Amino acid sequence: MKRLIRPRDDRIIAGVCSGIARYLEIDPTVVRVLWALFALLGFVVTGVAAYLIAWFLIPEEEEGVIDAEFSVQEEREGQ
Repeated sequence: MKRLIRPRDDRIIAGVCSGIARYLEIDPTVVRVLWALFALLGFVVTGVAAYLIAWFLIPEEEEGVIDAEFSVQEEREGQ
């Protein structure tokens, strides 16, 4: 079962966009750009508030625990 978590290894601020991207199986840059566009198009307060709420609600990846599903997917893509 897929879990939405904030990874420790791929963050810019808190890992929210990276966690969402992993959950949706897309590139984290896409999520970051969409979030930035949302904020720049006049929804700055909403965008920042949503990010802070997501930061609080999405659990952080546990230390020493590897997201096995994501690791297996990376290995397949590398071959």
